[in-house]
Amino acid sequence: MTTLTLSSIDLRHDYVLMTHELLAAGYDDRDITRMVRSGGLHRLRHGAYTFGQHWRELDDAGRRKLVAHATLRSARSPAALAGPSAADLFGVPVWDMGDTTHLVRLDHLANRRTCDRAQHRGSVLVEDLTVRDGVPLTSGTRTALDMIAIGDVPHALVTVNGLLHAGETTLEQLQRRAAGTQHDPHTGNRGIVLTLADPRPESAGESLIVHLCWAQGLPMPIPQFEIRDSEGRLIGRVDFAWPELGVFLEFDGRLKYERYRRPGESVADAVLREKQREDAVREATGWRCIRTVWADLFRPERTSARIRSAFAARWSAA
Repeated sequence: MTTLTLSSIDLRHDYVLMTHELLAAGYDDRDITRMVRSGGLHRLRHGAYTFGQHWRELDDAGRRKLVAHATLRSARSPAALAGPSAADLFGVPVWDMGDTTHLVRLDHLANRRTCDRAQHRGSVLVEDLTVRDGVPLTSGTRTALDMIAIGDVPHALVTVNGLLHAGETTLEQLQRRAAGTQHDPHTGNRGIVLTLADPRPESAGESLIVHLCWAQGLPMPIPQFEIRDSEGRLIGRVDFAWPELGVFLEFDGRLKYERYRRPGESVADAVLREKQREDAVREATGWRCIRTVWADLFRPERTSARIRSAFAARWSAA
């Protein structure tokens, strides 16, 4: 055989096919090898596959989720997805955390870390677990705290803010659960992350702008600030604003204009509409606008200097 035929194993909702399922369907090892080489199957990990076409259609987060499903199905001990792997299933941002699948074992033991799997041990309360799309994973609150434990401040903040924005946890829940693990040696950055954490940023880039401002000693901006005219009508909403300094900042992420396109609009139409919104905000407020992109996040000193220059220019013109 060289191609998969429609059968009950082809209809799994998670698109993960285990070796034993392929063998039970009548394929042998040579068939599986042949289908992997031809692209009909894609190997997710030892003993687990998916359809090649399905794999090619997925984005990075979708591929990590599929590998995580396969890893969980291969686990020999009761486990749940944790950390970045749980965050992927919640559909919140995970920034530059690699492709390793993170699990928490539910028997309070831990295997050694491998190149593609990290198993964590520690106390797991009933409230720390949930199920999403039939898959066991850590709760939004536990996932946020795990991200703080395994990542530095900016990487953790991206996902913590995503979980807050999605309503998967709250600042109150994080503070309460964190109080029970205050002696954990892997929580040195917790106070900083929880101080900066905010449900208002809507993307990884916006969360990193918050971190940049904090790290560079800039005044902290107000996220998702609404601009209204003299009669209280909404003119627009800006990503960040320093109202007392007369400056606002917009972060142009890679997917911003795709995400906010209206039905029938082209990307060019969305860019033009964004420019008109910016002009309307400036005309209504007299504020200066700073536009940033992903590259600016990797030049924090230069970007912070731009922001300070905008503050100074606004005040000198006043």
